Amino acid sequence: MEESENPTMCNPENQAHDASDADVASQASADADAANQMAADADAQAQARVNMSWCVLRVASNKEDMVRETLVRKIAIEGLEGRVGRILVPTERRPAPRGKVGKKFVDRKMYPGYVFVEMELEEDGSIAEHAWFTIKETTGVGDFIGSGGKPAPMSKGDVDKMLLQIDQASKGTAVTVEFAKGDMVKIKEGAFENFEGEVDEVLPDKGLVRVVVTIFGRATPVELEFWQVEKV
Repeated sequence: MEESENPTMCNPENQAHDASDADVASQASADADAANQMAADADAQAQARVNMSWCVLRVASNKEDMVRETLVRKIAIEGLEGRVGRILVPTERRPAPRGKVGKKFVDRKMYPGYVFVEMELEEDGSIAEHAWFTIKETTGVGDFIGSGGKPAPMSKGDVDKMLLQIDQASKGTAVTVEFAKGDMVKIKEGAFENFEGEVDEVLPDKGLVRVVVTIFGRATPVELEFWQVEKV
């Protein structure tokens, strides 16, 4: 009997290899398409964020993480990703309190009672109605910092500082103390907002700074979180 001129065509093993190679090629093509789509989606999200502002949302104490998780879920369900970007609860690494056994550092919220929302605002500075009600009707949510129903966007400097602190925390870097005794500072938030005073003591183990301000003609020391003051 004469042998076939093309024995590979009659060899089941070779046919199996050919099919396997085709499957690998097909999977590689699918993976490449998926990777390209992910890159395109990432570029689209980055472009959308160019037109977004960071706003500060007041929330119930100790409910920051719960509010964030709920908002992320609701934004996805309502299809509002084009209106609302990142939602963050910034944390920082601080020295553990004295007597804390087994820990040199602890992670604490940088801004207790607040959640940071990256969002697109209307031309008049207000929030689109659908996005506003989606956020406002979330349990634990208060109001945005601002006035007249319009959030006050954070300055670029404050945004850069916040994101840098988040990046440092993710790498396990301890918070950097920016103040020293004798520094003149301005209070940005709280009962003494816009008051100016002099740093009397820095308490890094507690994440606090003691500032002496003049109230009704009397020098009064007040203890504040690092984030509540800025140098003048």
